[in-house]
Amino acid sequence: MTVKISNKIVGYRVKKADPEAAAEHQAPVHAETKPVEMNEYIERPDFLLGTTYKIKPPVAEHAMYITINDILLNEGTDHESRQPYEVFINSKSMEHFQWVIALTRVISAVFRKGGDVTFLVEELRSVYDPNGGYFKKGGVFMPSLVAEIGAVIEKHLKAIGLLESEEMSETTKRILAEKRAEFEASHTTATNDDKADDYPPNATMCGKCSTKAVIVMDGCATCLSCGDSKCG
Repeated sequence: MTVKISNKIVGYRVKKADPEAAAEHQAPVHAETKPVEMNEYIERPDFLLGTTYKIKPPVAEHAMYITINDILLNEGTDHESRQPYEVFINSKSMEHFQWVIALTRVISAVFRKGGDVTFLVEELRSVYDPNGGYFKKGGVFMPSLVAEIGAVIEKHLKAIGLLESEEMSETTKRILAEKRAEFEASHTTATNDDKADDYPPNATMCGKCSTKAVIVMDGCATCLSCGDSKCG
């Protein structure tokens, strides 16, 4: 509605701002924003942090290279975290091409979904090859090629802090080293096997770490790899 001013303007003054009114119109102070968590709607950035692991299982003709790329969430804040985003597996061998591609897509989809992804390790390591497993370098038993891929993912999750690493204390390492030296001194059986494991050739399988490193001394079965002992 238009209002016509009929009187002459003889003066003017500038009205000072009301402090209370100014406070009402002041932009509200936002509370601390909620940290961003991994979810399937996060777009892939142009740059990802990647780590590549090489494995050479005896059941495959060529080595496999497993690359796991991580995304950095809440960078520069107290909630900064590194989360796995995708995985790629490359090899010259085409024998396992189809199922390897399928496996990488499913694992990558689970990574991007967010939440607790550590269950993948147990699921993959529980896959058994009907033709039998194999021993990798160091005497660690792998029930299948898929299980070794799961072991690589486990190693990566421990490296970025999503899984706790079960480190032995220095005292435990020293005791195991002494026990191993004592055992090898009392069992001097020679071996001409160029592929001998890192543990005594007559060691047996450890039920805890799947490593052929269990020896029996003084009636006590002890694993030289993880320290598991039947004597407590």
